[in-house]
Amino acid sequence: MNHKVDLSVEVAKVKFNNPVLVASGTFGYGEEYNALIDLSKLGGVVTKSITSKSREGNPPPRTVETPSGMLNAIGLANVGVDKFIQKKLPFLRRLKTRIIVNVAGSTIGEYVQVVKRLSRCRGIDMLEINISCPNIRQGGLTFGAKPESAHECIKQVKDHTSLPIMAKLSPNVASIEEMACAVQEAGADAVSLINTLVGMAIDVEERKPTLANITGGLSGPAIKPVALAMVWKVAQATKLPVIGIGGIFNTQDALEFLLAGACMIQVGCGNFVDPQTSVKIVNGLNGYLKEKEIKKITDLVGKLKTG
Repeated sequence: MNHKVDLSVEVAKVKFNNPVLVASGTFGYGEEYNALIDLSKLGGVVTKSITSKSREGNPPPRTVETPSGMLNAIGLANVGVDKFIQKKLPFLRRLKTRIIVNVAGSTIGEYVQVVKRLSRCRGIDMLEINISCPNIRQGGLTFGAKPESAHECIKQVKDHTSLPIMAKLSPNVASIEEMACAVQEAGADAVSLINTLVGMAIDVEERKPTLANITGGLSGPAIKPVALAMVWKVAQATKLPVIGIGGIFNTQDALEFLLAGACMIQVGCGNFVDPQTSVKIVNGLNGYLKEKEIKKITDLVGKLKTG
């Protein structure tokens, strides 16, 4: 039976055509992938992290392949908020998909400054607040390591924008449920998790770290079981919409996250392996719903049987 299915999802009053986003830092500013995939087929594009001033990031080498994954220590390299608005946003505005801008900073004041600038721009549907980057010397993980600082950062940001706020959480914490509850209390509209796990690689011939930054963020299939467990825990602990991230490379991966309680997912590392990964997952979810005669993708969210 070939019935019509509904892949749409609504988060914080923003309607997405499907639950598949591309993760920050793996998709540039969107334009880089324009010749490779039909961007309108995505639920939305999440930009790389934007800071108040441009950043060159960490010195090379800053990526290395690992078993079932990769380490990166890019260090939030980006053009800065002014150039983003002038040079990158006009392209994003033309896309027939949702636009989520990821925001990072070294101080809460910097987060607020960037958010205030972006909030005056048309064409942005949501902001993802990166309080979980493990690859910079200050800021980032500083705010995502303790519930109190995460709460303060999100609260300050929320006070300066009418755009929906998604807090991106780190797995490198004692209790990710505590972190999620803290940002929920601060007014976050959604949470995305997980960001990368802290890891390192060593060149045994040189007896030196492979990354110039020494440590980096581990992503890819290697972290999927950790991400799944944390998504499930946060979905149980809060009422916030959860966007799942971590080693999602195919339709089955996406389905696992949806069953664990995520209402949407982000494809990250998979974009490097095959730029078509996200669109293939959209098609795969559509096919799965038809095969199982399920009308809405939302009918799968949180339907994990644990009893």
